[in-house]
Amino acid sequence: MLSYVLAVTYALFLWWFSTGVILYLDKRPEHTYPWSMLGATVLMLAGFVVLALTREQPSLLGAYASFTAGVVIWGWMEMSYFMGFITGPRKAPCPEHCSAGRRFVLALSTSIYHELVIVAAGCVMIVITWGAANPLGTWTFVILWLMRWSAKLNLFLGVPNLNEEWLPERIRFLTTYLAKRPMNLLFPMSVSVATVIMCLLVDRAVAMPAPGFASVALMLASTLLALAILEHWFLVLPLADGALWRWALGPSGPPAQSAGDRGPAPSAARSEPGRGEPRNWPQSRSATRPAAERTMEERVTAPRFHGPVLRERPLLVAPRGR
Repeated sequence: MLSYVLAVTYALFLWWFSTGVILYLDKRPEHTYPWSMLGATVLMLAGFVVLALTREQPSLLGAYASFTAGVVIWGWMEMSYFMGFITGPRKAPCPEHCSAGRRFVLALSTSIYHELVIVAAGCVMIVITWGAANPLGTWTFVILWLMRWSAKLNLFLGVPNLNEEWLPERIRFLTTYLAKRPMNLLFPMSVSVATVIMCLLVDRAVAMPAPGFASVALMLASTLLALAILEHWFLVLPLADGALWRWALGPSGPPAQSAGDRGPAPSAARSEPGRGEPRNWPQSRSATRPAAERTMEERVTAPRFHGPVLRERPLLVAPRGR
């Protein structure tokens, strides 16, 4: 039982700490980005080396090392995207009154280069660990990849919480391709399928006669999948997930408040209340009046809306696709 507890604790810590580091580096001035990416690149290359060295080491140390390598390699993928180094040919906001199909094509063009890099990295990892005794690092990368795509599709189709302030300014335009809706049909399917797979992995791990490489590897993978599912729930539930990384976001980060207190979405985010045609949220009546006509009471009591925060990360900023 202690082996399972250690595996869950390690996966939780690595998810929380690595996500916080990426958020912290993203919030720093842009002139620091090249140095951050240089350090991340060194760690990524080290991750591939560790993956190769542990491919035939079905031990507890090999499981933890391979799992960490997979997370580190994925962290590089997230940093290269959020810092704007590898994105796509389109770097402009979504046009107004764009159809859903057109919006999807344009949204894909904002990140197609990054998606191709992820595919290339995944293929290299598969080649390294193909037929190996310890492919945990590759499975870790694949879990993060698939759950990130699930989160991106749910963001595109529409969710209540969009964490915009977690994005650096240079790619803030990505929020114009997202929709703000109470729910979409893909979300329950995404969460249900992932939850069933996670439960099967946990059941398989605890059913093994003695804790060893296989059971620990399954527990690490299932914990990471559970965290990805949790980040999916952050998209729709009024939970203050930003409080988990307050140390990384700093005073300029998004306020630790529930989604229900965030107010209407800004004009950048699209609202689709059930029909395919996107529209912007209307301004309040008092906000459209000239300042000279507004009474002192209106100025004092006028609501201050906080923009939503984009959850493009599961995990690691995502998601933390966070």
